[in-house]
Amino acid sequence: MTAVDLPVSPFERALFVPDADALVVADLHLGKAVDSSVDAPIDDGSDVRDRLESLLERTAPETVVVAGDLLHSFSRLPRGVERDLAGLETVVDGAGASLVVTPGNHDTMLEDAFDGDTSPEYRLADGETVVCHGHEAPALEADRYVVGHDHPALSVDGRKLPCFLYGPGVYEGADVIVCPAFTRLASGATVNGMGARDFQSPLVTNPGQFHPAVWDDSSEEPLWFPPLGECRRLL
Repeated sequence: MTAVDLPVSPFERALFVPDADALVVADLHLGKAVDSSVDAPIDDGSDVRDRLESLLERTAPETVVVAGDLLHSFSRLPRGVERDLAGLETVVDGAGASLVVTPGNHDTMLEDAFDGDTSPEYRLADGETVVCHGHEAPALEADRYVVGHDHPALSVDGRKLPCFLYGPGVYEGADVIVCPAFTRLASGATVNGMGARDFQSPLVTNPGQFHPAVWDDSSEEPLWFPPLGECRRLL
């Protein structure tokens, strides 16, 4: 494994920013299970809510920021989505935190379901970190961008694992952290062999410079790997 020094703390599919007292999750895709043409193995609404509640207990943030794609369907609100969203808001409010959403490309119906705080880009309280979905180039300058959108996953010993990607200084001198999809219904894009053209985010122009990290349940720590350009031949 590789030692990576970061002022943020990856958890299981979520990122905690201690200096901003903020928890960031991306790509919840509420309604994906109902919108699917096949039976989903889990209830995405309750699964997302329960896992978020556990993370809130561990991190006790002031702010929870959704880095886009809170919803899944582009054209409608599938049955149960408003209920699931209300449950999510209740969990965040019960933890004494505020909820902010930076809409993603899937969030075309967000105004019909969510009347809370939204912003295309959101600067965290540390003053250094900007959260956005990552499907468009950000307008705000930052030392660090936290995004979602690409649903990164890493293939390790034949297992496909959701992963974070950390690129130091890769976007106009700023660091970029790509979060995995928070929903467990997203299969994820295996980044091992992906080139720049395979990524959808304009913030990822040289994926070989990004360090992947996977969450290890046994140690309850992220396991960091060398940059993709180096570790591809090792995995």
